Amino acid sequence: MLSKVMILFTGMMMVSLIANAQEIRNPTSIGPHIGWYKSSDADDGSLMFGGAIKMKLTNALGVEGSVDYRTEDYRNESIIVRSWPVMLTGLLYPVDNIYGAVGVGWYNSEVDFEKELDFLPSKSEQEFGWHFGAGVEIPLNESLLINGDFRYTFLDYNFDVVPGSDEIDNDIFAITAGLLFIIH
Repeated sequence: MLSKVMILFTGMMMVSLIANAQEIRNPTSIGPHIGWYKSSDADDGSLMFGGAIKMKLTNALGVEGSVDYRTEDYRNESIIVRSWPVMLTGLLYPVDNIYGAVGVGWYNSEVDFEKELDFLPSKSEQEFGWHFGAGVEIPLNESLLINGDFRYTFLDYNFDVVPGSDEIDNDIFAITAGLLFIIH
């Protein structure tokens, strides 16, 4: 146990020393984003919107927190899911403006049943998912940058009240573009 604590402490100290030894470019930024996403078995792809805050710990490591809003339709609009995912993402910058992303999300959802399923009551649920992807940040000036990324999310909504719904694949592919304001 003590050795795990020492390894964690040493790692934290190394990150701190690296961060203090170099000037971190664009250390914190915040702003809106818009995107297109498609759940594997959803009827169609849709627009989504949200916001993010990014913090660089070093020029090579960062973290992002984001919140989105989106709607998905399944089974010819018989199942409608409105979700507000809250995500935490680790960012790895192998070069200045390109990053890899991996993280977790908490998907707060409202499921409504329509058409031939309208006898079923709406329900709220929270699901856990994880994602990975990559992106690019392009500085426009000293206070503003644009970014674009793609992410694949592994998710499993529970529509168990609908017969045969255990076969529905909810994994999501998303492409987003954002405008980030750099906080100096």
